[in-house]
Amino acid sequence: MRIDVLTLFPSMIEAVLGESVLGRGARRGHFSFAAHQIRDYTQNRQKQVDDYPYGGGMGMVMQADPLFRCWEDVISKHGRGHTVLMSAQGHVFNQGMAREYQREHSHLILVCGRYEGVDERFIEECVDEELSIGDFVLTGGEIAACAVADAVCRLIPGVLAEEICFEDESHWSGLLEFPQYSRPELWHGKNVPEVLLSGNHEAIRRWRREQAERRTKAKRPDMWEKYCADK
Repeated sequence: MRIDVLTLFPSMIEAVLGESVLGRGARRGHFSFAAHQIRDYTQNRQKQVDDYPYGGGMGMVMQADPLFRCWEDVISKHGRGHTVLMSAQGHVFNQGMAREYQREHSHLILVCGRYEGVDERFIEECVDEELSIGDFVLTGGEIAACAVADAVCRLIPGVLAEEICFEDESHWSGLLEFPQYSRPELWHGKNVPEVLLSGNHEAIRRWRREQAERRTKAKRPDMWEKYCADK
């Protein structure tokens, strides 16, 4: 998979995708990414990428032309990837979408908006989908783009040690993850549940399943309702 990010702050993208598990995955060739500075595609000395909105109003709007020129350069070199604008107006991203992106797209182009928004004409001409990471507003799309890229890339075979690393996690099967414990066995007067020390793998599996169901029912009744309906 290839991920191209159109942004005014490439260092934010590189700092996240180039480190830790994702960084190792990229260096090993499981996926590739690049952050493209939108200002490099302006046509004036000031490298202006924003201007006042037509019709008046507060703030500035990202201009269509620098965005388009950046996007056009990416697709001329790497093909017409699935282009996603990070937007508070988009569909709310979830684990199911991460799995779908990893399975169905070999190239993602993530566009990071700033200011009061993006010129609608660029969205109409170039954007395939708008995505949000929640019902709140950020100062820009970089955090959202990193979240989407992280969620997708960690599902690529080879990035994590084994598939079981994510198949037992929250949201994979419609449930929240079971409680986790590590050494020492006794900490601040609290013991690790005995079943986890028993060596009985079937009993551990059943306990974890029960705990996952209990947690989901208590913490996310909306998920629990959907899980029960889908069973």
